[in-house]
Amino acid sequence: MHAFQVTDFDCKPTLKDIATPVPATGEVLLKIHACGLNFADLLMAKGTYQDTPTPPFTLGMEVCGTVVNANDDVRSPAKGERVAVFGGDGGLAEYGVFPAENCVVVPETMSSEVAAGFFVAYGTSHLALSDRARLQPGETLLVLGAAGGVGLTAVEIGKAMGATVIAVARGPEKLGIAKAAGADHLIDSETADITDAVKALGGADVVYDPVGGAGFTAAMRATNRKGRIIVIGFASGDVPPIPANIILVKNIDVLGFYWGGYLKFRPDLVMKSIRELMDMHAAGKLHPHISHTLSLDQAADALDLLATRKSTGKVVVTP
Repeated sequence: MHAFQVTDFDCKPTLKDIATPVPATGEVLLKIHACGLNFADLLMAKGTYQDTPTPPFTLGMEVCGTVVNANDDVRSPAKGERVAVFGGDGGLAEYGVFPAENCVVVPETMSSEVAAGFFVAYGTSHLALSDRARLQPGETLLVLGAAGGVGLTAVEIGKAMGATVIAVARGPEKLGIAKAAGADHLIDSETADITDAVKALGGADVVYDPVGGAGFTAAMRATNRKGRIIVIGFASGDVPPIPANIILVKNIDVLGFYWGGYLKFRPDLVMKSIRELMDMHAAGKLHPHISHTLSLDQAADALDLLATRKSTGKVVVTP
């Protein structure tokens, strides 16, 4: 089968012809229909992600596919069922093996492309805003990188939770996408002073930051007293220093959130969140946005769309 693999961190990932894997204890073999890309895939290709495997390995953290085989100890999901799963790696391939216990059967109302990019983006925003930030109806939520893979879901879920949402993104096109997802106020990070613009709107009670860098500092200065800042990631490539004096004086909480970590210490909460999100999608409350769908032989181009910030919402590869 074909797989898009990292063989050395000093070399670019390439498409390889490798043996089809065999499911081990607790695993199922999927014929992969779609793989959703994440910023973490870029870090993993460089060996800088916190959960990077030892090369060689296949990129692709989350997939949707049909169960074609399973280890003898697996009772569900059954062969022939279409499931979505976060596997951590192995998704950018024609086939892959994944833990059966992490697989969720995909309803007929959800396409494979949507299912493949659903878990990480929506799961991150849902748990970050509900479990970590304790976002309340009527509060103001500031979302940085609001047209990106996780940022756009934060806009949508924050609005569904009853918050007033301020979206920060680059340029009118990306801001238009954030507005369509439910944003109440729009700030163009290319032309506006984020701090001044947010303060003019009354400040932020919760900040959702997958970008880092100067955006974090600007948002922190516009955070209200007793506000909460959720650190999701550093898409800017810049991990910002956190001035403890400002946190102290303003009584601000700075909260880290790593969805993959929850899979290890609170898998029950993750699965509960996913079920709730699936129900919200079935009820028409969530509208996943996919800006690009590419084939497996275009996987390098798909990753480049993330690296150059030319995508909005999700980028999906379809083997």
